Amino acid sequence: MTDPRTPDTAAAQGENTDHQAPAAETEVDPMAALAREAEEYKDRWMRGLAEMENLRRRTEREVADARVYGITQFARDVVVVADNMERALQALDDELRAKADAGVKALLDGVELTERELLKVLEKHGVKRLEPKGQKFDPHRHQAMFEVPDETVPSGTVVQVVQAGYTIGDRVLRPAMVGIAKGGPKASAADSEAPANDNSQAR
Repeated sequence: MTDPRTPDTAAAQGENTDHQAPAAETEVDPMAALAREAEEYKDRWMRGLAEMENLRRRTEREVADARVYGITQFARDVVVVADNMERALQALDDELRAKADAGVKALLDGVELTERELLKVLEKHGVKRLEPKGQKFDPHRHQAMFEVPDETVPSGTVVQVVQAGYTIGDRVLRPAMVGIAKGGPKASAADSEAPANDNSQAR
């Protein structure tokens, strides 16, 4: 019995057989696949470690900031009390104090003592008073309220403190309200370059 397939059909089937034969050669090497998988797991693990380290550092920084700056709003309220005490003491000049009777003098001494203790407690918790009189005006720490004609000091020098400022940690809690000199000689280069150390004058 003769083969019913035509030569063209047989040839076509032969070509199909030739194309299908190499399929077995494209098999994935299991060792290579495991190596790639291990590399992927290692990369994920390294990324996870980096994220955990970043989280740990961020948490430590937030805890440290909370420890130092967590009382910021409370400190702002307390320094207002210190302001009121200072105003009360400034309301009486030296002449009136000299004429005051023993009871009034004892009261003034008590207010002064309370003010000093209050400032000590604030400083214990990182809140320091700024007393910039005589220093070069620093816009980061001081707020200029007015200018005073004064040729005896370099222009831009703080000559009057209207309201004391405060810092908490490395930040300004409240800038000092000041009056600055105008009309005097310009500040020297050394004065311009050297930042004023207001904290050293905190009471």
